[in-house]
Amino acid sequence: MKVTVLAVGRLRKSPELTLITDYLDRFNKAGRSLGLGSASVVEVEDKRNLGMAEEAKLLERAIPEGAAIVTLDERGQVISSPDFAEKLGGWRDQARDVCFIIGGADGIDPSLRQRADFSISFGKMVWPHMLVRVMLAEQIYRAGQILAGTPYHRV
Repeated sequence: MKVTVLAVGRLRKSPELTLITDYLDRFNKAGRSLGLGSASVVEVEDKRNLGMAEEAKLLERAIPEGAAIVTLDERGQVISSPDFAEKLGGWRDQARDVCFIIGGADGIDPSLRQRADFSISFGKMVWPHMLVRVMLAEQIYRAGQILAGTPYHRV
């Protein structure tokens, strides 16, 4: 199983990039023994600034074939970390890759949202998409730790 974080926009050297890299590296090291494969970030950029519809086309071309599509969207479902881990474990058990999609400043085009197998919200507040990447990377790592039964996640 491969985990792809597909995001609009380029993340340059920054504290956010350092955190994302750290969490995904930790996930990659721990996840192999659990059949979780590797996690990576793929970035797309609407250089002509044509909006959500153009971003959706770029995102759709980058979605791995056959992957479960999970959007990060304020209209999505608010779930707990253990529930997130259960979802990730379910995709692993189905031998299915998963692609988490983070839109740009205006969100994700409705046509792409409709294609999603699942949609997650990090609460009623709207978060900057760069912070959403960090929070998602940490939750991916946390899910791996929950599935491994480590004490990282405390109830």
